[in-house]
Amino acid sequence: MALWQGKSRRKPTGGRRVLCAGKRKFEIGREKQFTRIGRQTSKAYRGMGGNVKMGVHMAEYANVVDKNTNTTKKVKIITVKNNPADPNYVQRNIMNRGATITTEAGDAVVTSRPGQDGVINAVLL
Repeated sequence: MALWQGKSRRKPTGGRRVLCAGKRKFEIGREKQFTRIGRQTSKAYRGMGGNVKMGVHMAEYANVVDKNTNTTKKVKIITVKNNPADPNYVQRNIMNRGATITTEAGDAVVTSRPGQDGVINAVLL
């Protein structure tokens, strides 16, 4: 079943709204593709105007910034420590923006959107 991102048939008050147009192809969303820990795999998605978004399905490394030394390193991801989006994501090792991950350099917070940016960027805590 496709995800539809158009206007609702109901008003905020609960009344019915008669839509002047039906569903359109550009209003269709896509199913969530969660980013997990594993060998790097990604997929290209077509956006509006033919733009391309790269979604990461599995990731092994993250680009981690150390604010003390102002350096960036590519380090291996060990596990997901905390995820404020959903506590179940921690058990399933799913990463998204705001998730705290344990890396070889230490704990870091993911600052990029792996499902849309195609890369995992993080900042050391």
